[in-house]
Parts: sequence; structure tokens; C-alpha cells
Amino acid sequence: MQFLCLIYESEALMGSRPDSENEQIFNEYMQFTQEVKDSGQFIAGDALQPTATATTVRVRNGETIITDGPFAETKEQLGGYYLLECDTLEEAISLAAKIPSVRDGSIEVRPIMLFDEQS
Repeated sequence: MQFLCLIYESEALMGSRPDSENEQIFNEYMQFTQEVKDSGQFIAGDALQPTATATTVRVRNGETIITDGPFAETKEQLGGYYLLECDTLEEAISLAAKIPSVRDGSIEVRPIMLFDEQS
């Protein structure tokens, strides 16, 4: 099964930490990424640019409405993701608990709906 691990953390917190702490967290991310690659569980993963670079698109009554910024203001912002191959939800949760931002933010784990491309 595939699971998407959505990484949420406060952008304000990230910006207020000393560079040395951010570098340590970055190194932890690189270690985690290598671990899931080595285990064969890594499918994809990337960091996202800050929410200030986001554009939200809606269509209402046939009109396209474009808004700068994220969909909603929250205490924590979506900062990146991992797409992982795991046998069970419990295994995905165990890996999510190793993602560095879990200590200050949260990791949302969601199973992927795979559609049979042959249908």
C-alpha cells in the first residue's frame, strides 16, 4: 500500500530557529530519506516553497478566481511530503514518527487510492 505523509510545521518557528538547529534538522531529514530509500519504501518526497509563494485557484460560476497564498491560514503549514510504500498503516505511522518535523509539527498519514489503469 502507498501512504502519503504530509509534513506540517510552523513557518514562523522554522524562521526563528538558529541556523545551526535548522541545519541539524535538515541533516536528520537527509538521514531519514536515505533510510526509506535504502529500505525500498521511498516512492517520492519533496519540500515545498513557503506559503507566501502559493497561489490558490477556484472556479465559481464559471469564473476562475486566483488568490495569493495558501488555501487556509493555520498555525502549521504544509511544508513537504513523503510518498511511501508500506505493508500496513501501522508501518506508515512508525515511519512518520521518525520524520524530524513530527517533534514540533505534525505528520498526516493518508492511504493513497490506487485506481486500476487497465479498467
